[in-house]
Formats: sequence, C-alpha cells, structure tokens
Amino acid sequence: MSEPSIAKAAPNGIRTALGVGGVLSVILGILILVWPGKTAMVVTALIAIYAIAAGLVYAGLGIFTANRGGWSRLGHILLGVVFVIAGIVAFANLGATTVWLAAFVGILVGIMWIVEGVVALSTLDLAPSRGWTIFFSIISIIAGVTLLFSPIWGAVILWWLLGIGAVVFGIINIVRAFSFGK
Repeated sequence: MSEPSIAKAAPNGIRTALGVGGVLSVILGILILVWPGKTAMVVTALIAIYAIAAGLVYAGLGIFTANRGGWSRLGHILLGVVFVIAGIVAFANLGATTVWLAAFVGILVGIMWIVEGVVALSTLDLAPSRGWTIFFSIISIIAGVTLLFSPIWGAVILWWLLGIGAVVFGIINIVRAFSFGK
C-alpha cells in the first residue's frame, strides 16, 4: 500500500469505528431505557455463560495439565466446578440473580463512594481548592451512604444513567464519525 492510500484509509477506518461504536452504544442505551429489567437479565445471563465457560477452562486445566502438581490440578478442578455450579444456579434463578447482582453493585459502588469521599478529605491539604474538595467529599459520602441503605434503588438509578449516557455518547460518536477528517 502506498503512503497516500494509507493516509486515506486511516481516517476512513477511524470514521467507521466511531460510527459503528456510536450506533451500538445508542442501541444498548435504548435497550437499557426501554427494557431495563430484561436488559439487566441479559447481562446477568452473559455473566452466567462466562462463569460456565471459565469453569470448564479451569476444570480442563486441572484435568489435562500433566506438568502441574497435584494440589494445583485439584485446585483448578475445584475452582472449575464452583464456577460451573455458580453459572448453572444463576441460570436457574435468573431473575433472583439479577436482583442480587444489582444489590451487590449498589453496595459496592456505595462503599467506593464513601472511601472516595474520605480519601478526598485526607488529601485536603494538597487540594488546589479546599471548598470544592470538601463539597465533593460530602456529596460522595452522602451518595455512598444512600446507596448502602437502598442498593437496589441506587442500582436502578445507575442503570438508567448508564442507558442515558450510552445514548448520548453514541450520538456524539455518530456525529464525530461524520465530521472526522474533514
């Protein structure tokens, strides 16, 4: 390929990637906003499929890897069995697993926001703006505590924000695809 055709192909490739990524993001965002529960269940099903596949890989490593020690092989087999069982249980109770996963994510984000607020307060002497740092810390800690007391509600709000963000960023990437390289 000559130098000018490479220079011409690069913007077209980037434009295509931005456009396709933007369209997929808009579709995902719309699915989350129109069918939030069903979309969450699909995500949970994908996680369950991953667990089963990973479990089979771990079990396969334990069974078919002859150069490892006995405990390593046994550990891989047991880990594989646990992953497969977790995936099967998730599929058998997809609705309950989805709710549990939402609560887990809500609690996890709540803890992270509290820690983030405390860490921001601990670096107050390094902050260029003490007022904004204190404001950020208070909001972060309040949001984290709120999520801890109502993790499902918080997860639903976060899911909606993800859907809205996916639509907005998807549209922006589609616009960027049409204007890239001009």
